[in-house]
Amino acid sequence: MRSRLPALIVVAIVVATVIAGLVVGAQRDDRSGPVDLVVLNGRVFTGAGQEPAEALAVRGSEILQVGSNRDMKRLAGAATRVIDAHGGTVLPGFIDGHVHFVSGGLGMDRVNLLDAESLDAIRTKIRQFAAANPGRSWVLGRGWYYSPFPGGLPTRQQLDELVPDRPAYMTCYDGHTGWANSAALKLAGITAKTPDPADGVVVKDPRTGEPTGVLKEAAMGLMSKVLPQPTRDDRLRAIRSASEEASRLGITSIHEAGTGEASLGLFEEARKAGALNVRVYAALSVTDAMTEADADAFDAIRQKYASNPQIKVGAIKVMDDGVIEAHTAAMLAPYANNPSAGHANYTPPELQRIVTMMDRRGWQVMTHAIGDGAVRMTLDAYEAAARANPAPPAGRRHRVEHAETIDPADFPRFAQQNTIVSYMPFHANPTPAQLTVWTTNIGPERSSRGWIVRTMQQAGARQVFGSDWPVVALDPRLEINMAVTRRTADGQPPEGWLPDQAISLESAIENITSAGAYASFDEAKKGRLAPGLLADIVILSKDVFAQPPARFLDAVVDVTIFGGKVVYSRGK
Repeated sequence: MRSRLPALIVVAIVVATVIAGLVVGAQRDDRSGPVDLVVLNGRVFTGAGQEPAEALAVRGSEILQVGSNRDMKRLAGAATRVIDAHGGTVLPGFIDGHVHFVSGGLGMDRVNLLDAESLDAIRTKIRQFAAANPGRSWVLGRGWYYSPFPGGLPTRQQLDELVPDRPAYMTCYDGHTGWANSAALKLAGITAKTPDPADGVVVKDPRTGEPTGVLKEAAMGLMSKVLPQPTRDDRLRAIRSASEEASRLGITSIHEAGTGEASLGLFEEARKAGALNVRVYAALSVTDAMTEADADAFDAIRQKYASNPQIKVGAIKVMDDGVIEAHTAAMLAPYANNPSAGHANYTPPELQRIVTMMDRRGWQVMTHAIGDGAVRMTLDAYEAAARANPAPPAGRRHRVEHAETIDPADFPRFAQQNTIVSYMPFHANPTPAQLTVWTTNIGPERSSRGWIVRTMQQAGARQVFGSDWPVVALDPRLEINMAVTRRTADGQPPEGWLPDQAISLESAIENITSAGAYASFDEAKKGRLAPGLLADIVILSKDVFAQPPARFLDAVVDVTIFGGKVVYSRGK
């Protein structure tokens, strides 16, 4: 026994040394070992009011360190990818807080009228698309504005002139009004005798009683029955195309505002194929017929994606009203140019029932509420749910989507309820095409409360920014520019539209990065450039903090990094 003791001691010492070496090595690697990617020579945004850094380092899918060029260079090894930001701004990847990703992707292959702000421009785009696609059985498009048309609405005769040989159908930019030619109306069986569906209007000529070609809200469903439906492959291609576009624009996460199980399956298929370079937070669409059995099915879908690395289901989407431009948003008082006050799609008891039921099950509720009447009804429903249910473990973070005009009495309620106001700043783009009809319909007093970002910030309300693509362009820079300058991309009006509602550049950036993470309960995982968070990063071509706010759009996306991998590089 005595002769074996020294040998055992030696073995023990060796084992202890090896274990200690592994532990020390692991600690050394965590702090200073080789990394996969470093970004140098940037203005790294670390948060509003915080000193910027110069560089950052990434290992795997996470940020390892943020600091100086010198420190990050020490971490670089032979296999490390080094990106020189050339003095540009380094931001967290943009999070689009409200988007319709599949619809946006499908729209990329149709007539795009978003930049057609005159009747001549609309005509030219539709005519050229029809001529370039003679083999398509339908001519489809979207994005037209109300104001270029006399009286604010187009006619079937105008579309007949442009597409005389086949059916054509164009959805308005806000997605709430459709424009059909005569061939399309005939296929859908829409005539002078067609009644208005619930929550919709078949617009008819007051002289002849014949349909004008305009379908509002639920009446669009009459056309949907005959429209060519995109195939599964079409929708999958749309997701791929939309993902590529998002990467080009620096978007690394989206909140899909209204979807279903079939689309989630397509997102998952794209993810498995390596074609989904965004993280998806999905809101499932509901109707006023929602039952407890439906809620059970929603719970099962949520659980199905609970461990998915890119797709998360956690919200429901409720459509409480329409839009101001079509007089279908629910207002507290009649429109300035119409005796109607619009209408809500739910009665208060219906909305409260669904919100309370889903709140009890721990779902976040995202409610489309544009008019001040719908906003108040939504806040009332959230308040009723809070009274009825114990606080959910994660806390309540219900949301009001759009909130284009809010009554002053309701300003403080957002902060009191911890309700998020989900704004689409670029909807307030002050061009005649976008704002003329909006402001005319509700009058100057209510228009003065349009997209009141700063007022709500001062009231303590949490905010998140989104695009609502394909309603407007997907580019997050347009949202930031509008929030900071209240001007169009070409600087009009020079003084800004409601300039007192402009916010700081830092605040605007946080509303489309860290706020987006908070709004999906993911602030511990993403939305900031800090160690341990996901390496979702965008590099802009200029230091946007070193130039006047009006020059913000001069900066373009140079590089987009998703989960530590470069998914877009300008010019490559």
